Amino acid sequence: MAALRHKISKKLEDKVSDNITSMSDEELFSFQEYNANESEKTAYSHYSYWRSTLESFKKNKIAVFLVCIVVGILLFTFIQPFLPNQYDPNMVNNDPKTGLQYRNIAPCSKFWFGTNSIGQDLWSRIWTGTKNSLLIGITVACIEALIGIIAGVLWGYVRQLDWFFTEVYNILDNIPQTIVLILISYILKPGVTTLIFAMCLTSWIQMARFIRNQVLIIRDREYNLASRCVGTPTRRIIFKNLLPYLVSVIMLRMALSVPAAIGNEVFITYIGLGLPSDIPSLGRLINEGRELMMSASLRYQLIFPTVVVSIVTISFYIIGNAFSDAADPKNHI
Repeated sequence: MAALRHKISKKLEDKVSDNITSMSDEELFSFQEYNANESEKTAYSHYSYWRSTLESFKKNKIAVFLVCIVVGILLFTFIQPFLPNQYDPNMVNNDPKTGLQYRNIAPCSKFWFGTNSIGQDLWSRIWTGTKNSLLIGITVACIEALIGIIAGVLWGYVRQLDWFFTEVYNILDNIPQTIVLILISYILKPGVTTLIFAMCLTSWIQMARFIRNQVLIIRDREYNLASRCVGTPTRRIIFKNLLPYLVSVIMLRMALSVPAAIGNEVFITYIGLGLPSDIPSLGRLINEGRELMMSASLRYQLIFPTVVVSIVTISFYIIGNAFSDAADPKNHI
């Protein structure tokens, strides 16, 4: 039986071979015409880095919820002054019957968060102070990231600049940031611009150092060496090969810079060198409430701004870590 199957298979192979030999090249092969659209489809990938990052981030329900909270707080700080029955944050409110100030009124239907020692509405002051503090924190984080990324990439990639940035780092890193904040606040006129300038003066060096260390790790990898061998400009290597690899760590550092800047603003106001009295901030409100914390009936003046600061700082910390994990390509599908 096996011999019969082998004999039949042999005859079929011989017959197919004879048919192929007798056919011409035109009959055996047909040339496919070039189609630009079809060729693009063969090289197309549905993968998108930012879409995958967003999808990965949305899986963290707590981080998404905190993003909504932070965005809601930020939007409300702009909407609040236009709501009905709102008081000016710097206005001293007086009782129309007696002409006396509404001093230290506990939270009620008229003043939702109560009033301070001179009759100012804490509800309006807290939301205005939150807007000012977030403005300071976000601006400082963006400036720190911009200067730090540029300096860090040049420091790590361009070998000729290594000695220069190393000396700058050694000088600035040995100057305590607290001393810089105090000196700048003494020298310049108190204000939002002064605080931002003082915080950005030295804080960028830590970002630059961090970026430099990351660039050194990937600078001489095979794909970067290949890019340099084929004559790819340095600018393109930095923007296409280096920075996309560092997106996750950069976003994490930026997210952590916002609560750090708010904390610095609280500290500098705590020692009496912060924003002027006509510019509310969370730091000033906390400092004013701290002086009254020993009085049980007045602790609300410390509790409300402290709760807002805690929500904002914790939210940015969790959001930053969640986005850093989501931006890591290893976590993409």
